[in-house]
Amino acid sequence: MASNLVSKLFRPPLTQLVCLRSGCLFRGKGAAAAATGTRSSSSGSPPEKISRYPIPYKKDLPYDIVELMEEVESKGGFLPNVFKVLSHRPAEFRAFFAYYNELMNKDTGRLTKADRELIVVATSIHNRCLYCVVSHSALHRIYSKNPTLCDQVIVNYENADLAPRERAMLDFAMAVCRCDTITEQHFKSLEEAGFDREDAWDIAAVAAFFAMSNRLAHLTDMRPNLEFFNLGRIPRDKSKDKAGDGN
Repeated sequence: MASNLVSKLFRPPLTQLVCLRSGCLFRGKGAAAAATGTRSSSSGSPPEKISRYPIPYKKDLPYDIVELMEEVESKGGFLPNVFKVLSHRPAEFRAFFAYYNELMNKDTGRLTKADRELIVVATSIHNRCLYCVVSHSALHRIYSKNPTLCDQVIVNYENADLAPRERAMLDFAMAVCRCDTITEQHFKSLEEAGFDREDAWDIAAVAAFFAMSNRLAHLTDMRPNLEFFNLGRIPRDKSKDKAGDGN
């Protein structure tokens, strides 16, 4: 079960991530740091605090959660801090990632993975959530192959180089995020951009779920992994890979 879930939860190309392996919080000395909500630093500097709540020891976590974490880290090259922070409450951890998976990795509807990540970034900016803005900007860069669009959206999505379809999508997502009164005009604007009412539900559900996620990040003072900041910004030099394969 964990294998199926992890393949859906964390799908960025491994070649983007494999060289970015971080110090593992749940091994050796990292486990001691876990009890205080910190993570180890490979530079010898003081441990970085990633949550104001305790990060559980690996040995104290349920097996299915440990299995999922280890698979995510193995496939992605590092373990996103949201897994560590939310493991403080295992039952809620499971519920959170089950719903996340349903919203962000479904194969139906007209929203692409890049669309979903763009919604997260735009609404998380409104909610001032550092963790979600940084981490989901990275995922958008990877899925969209566009290294600059999210930066524009972070400053002001209304001035970003968005396609009309993307603009209509974010206008609706922001209306949900702000708790505007949703009217038939909102649905009409989406339909004119090529979306239907099921797509509207998907857009709203992503905005609503991450409103909750943003607030949990505020509560816990969750900090993004440093690895997220550079992901997807510089295209990989495939010629170097070919040269390396020949050695």
